[in-house]
Amino acid sequence: MLRLIELEVLATVDRGDTISELATKLDHSESYLSRAVADLVEKGLVYTERDGRRKRVVPSDARAVELYQDLVRQHSHIEFPELLTGKALEVLYYLDQPRTVSEIADQSDNYRNTVNRVLKRFRDRGLVGADDGRYKFNADFDRLHEFARELAHHLHRHRLEAVVPKGTILWEDYDEFLAQAETDIDAKEFHETGLARFVDFDLQFLLTGHRYYVYSEELDAVSTAELCCHTLLIDDGSRHRSYCLLLLSHVDVDEENLREQAAKYDLEDEIDALLRYLETHGEVDDNRLPEWDEFQKLAADYEVQPPQ
Repeated sequence: MLRLIELEVLATVDRGDTISELATKLDHSESYLSRAVADLVEKGLVYTERDGRRKRVVPSDARAVELYQDLVRQHSHIEFPELLTGKALEVLYYLDQPRTVSEIADQSDNYRNTVNRVLKRFRDRGLVGADDGRYKFNADFDRLHEFARELAHHLHRHRLEAVVPKGTILWEDYDEFLAQAETDIDAKEFHETGLARFVDFDLQFLLTGHRYYVYSEELDAVSTAELCCHTLLIDDGSRHRSYCLLLLSHVDVDEENLREQAAKYDLEDEIDALLRYLETHGEVDDNRLPEWDEFQKLAADYEVQPPQ
């Protein structure tokens, strides 16, 4: 997310520092510092001001920058830039409550050995501790989790604002987010999702003026399981639930994968209710799901064969 030199600049920069002054403070060449500052400007974490021939670097007012610089000032004996490189911020992002190594590895999609190495670095410096196999922050170092969350959110917002003038983040994790936009997005790593994508499965619904996109650097295409989960994140009302039932009836979706995606999006109960509804022909006590005869009529309208 941030390279060592970028973390060093954010930890060190005072309002109005020049590139030359930063290079002296950090013992790096001016050209190396210039590239790092340019990267931070692109991410919206600092900006520059012209002062004659010199260019001054100013920290942005992003909450993430404020949190990070407060930590650095209050714990000046800790080398935060070195601590927060590699997978560290990703691990901290998911340490929102006491968690085991396995839980963090599952949520962050990292190897347990990777998570162990990161946590050992923090444990050796007294920033985290373990109780009955669950890691948690010591003292006020839970602000490291807040910093990781705020930084990820800031970068997501910055990416979204770069492609649409108005957009809303509906869900996010460390490296992905689901967004609502008022215009189409034609940009790398933004994948359309929501009801507009149902047409790919011969299911066409009346759409609102909004469009929905998932941002991911890893995703090649939105799977059927992901589409179902995204639809519920967008609107968990009865209409969208019925449309998901149509999709699950019409397309052969791997149940294991669907449940894995549900866990990722914290939709286990919702997806379980949909699957049980189809398995039991509507014998589910949930007023957001239609009566079975109503669903059969809806399925017939869309030429979908419900489970027999």
